[in-house]
Amino acid sequence: MDLKKYIRDIPDFPEKGVMFRDVTTLLKEPEPMRYVIDTIVDKYKDQRVDKLVSVEARGFIFGGVIAYRLNCGFIPVRKPGKLPAETVSMDYTLEYGTNTIEIHKDAIAPGERILVFDDVLATGGTVKATCELIEKLGGAVIGCAFISDLTYLGGSTKLSGYEVFSLIQY
Repeated sequence: MDLKKYIRDIPDFPEKGVMFRDVTTLLKEPEPMRYVIDTIVDKYKDQRVDKLVSVEARGFIFGGVIAYRLNCGFIPVRKPGKLPAETVSMDYTLEYGTNTIEIHKDAIAPGERILVFDDVLATGGTVKATCELIEKLGGAVIGCAFISDLTYLGGSTKLSGYEVFSLIQY
């Protein structure tokens, strides 16, 4: 399936020079949305996945369904101040600035096998920080899955040492 035709390009968002790949247009179409979920589930269904970790916000939309289909737990990674219990945090650099993410301190038990999912792999900063948080809690990252990889930004190089899987590349 040609998923690119369901993803809207928005130039200069969130700031000038950035080409934003908007998956909300894919979400409103049941067939490509089902294709994304089914393809990722098929890729990881024979691996033991204890939990799926996803980054806010678009990653949550797919992540919860993928976790359900993989029969594993779902763990949200959020911006500071959004999680109610004790957290651990990590600062990182992204395409257009810096940010911080947090995860509940008790979200992952040592040795758990974790699949990371996000909608887009850009510079890799967010997912690299997410993987580092998972490992800080004792989890083992078994893979990082994405709908799309913006290969021209080199994010997969930041994730060397992790399996990177994406449905489409730009």
